[in-house]
Amino acid sequence: MERTEFEKVRASVKEQCGNRVEIRLDRGRNKVDIQTGVIKEAYPSVFTIQVEGKSADRPAQLLSFSYTDIITRDIRMRLCAE
Repeated sequence: MERTEFEKVRASVKEQCGNRVEIRLDRGRNKVDIQTGVIKEAYPSVFTIQVEGKSADRPAQLLSFSYTDIITRDIRMRLCAE
């Protein structure tokens, strides 16, 4: 992984702080979890997303991911149309 690729991903996520995104989490064995939330903070190594609660069994939560998760496609993000 090139350092410039990491820096590009980090800059892109930081630029989108406060925006709603849809995230697709690869859970392995053909399991994909799709959630929507807001990018809250972008730190040097990780970023956080406040995920909306869908029901009582899936309450709102704060998730953190590394920028490497995007590069390796463990998660995929796209902006939501508001």
